[in-house]
Amino acid sequence: MEKSQGKSFARRVFTIAGWYGLIVMFPQYFLEAKIGRDYPPPITHPENFYGFIGVTIAWQLLFLVIARDPVRFRPAMLPAVVEKATFAIAVIVLYLQGRVASAPLPFAAIDCVLGTLFLVSYVKSGSESS
Repeated sequence: MEKSQGKSFARRVFTIAGWYGLIVMFPQYFLEAKIGRDYPPPITHPENFYGFIGVTIAWQLLFLVIARDPVRFRPAMLPAVVEKATFAIAVIVLYLQGRVASAPLPFAAIDCVLGTLFLVSYVKSGSESS
């Protein structure tokens, strides 16, 4: 029974993370000018901006793939933890340095939580892969 609980937990976590990320990231394709106005200066390297969004959306799709078969795709969970940690750590450090406003802090906190849940999913699904 415990084996299926780990798989079920990972499925829920990665499904929620994937859909949350798509819902949050996809609209940003249409917000370049608004972001430049609300958080000056304007975006000077749109290729980095759109590239970031595209790579992030690709990760959300991978989360949905992991959710379909957490045991099979368990090795991908560790890079998924790194994906969440890099944004969260970067935002926290930049905030402490006074280089970003507080607006991205809630998103960094969500990534901290999701990264932790990804790690828990990795551990819980480990007994099922043996």
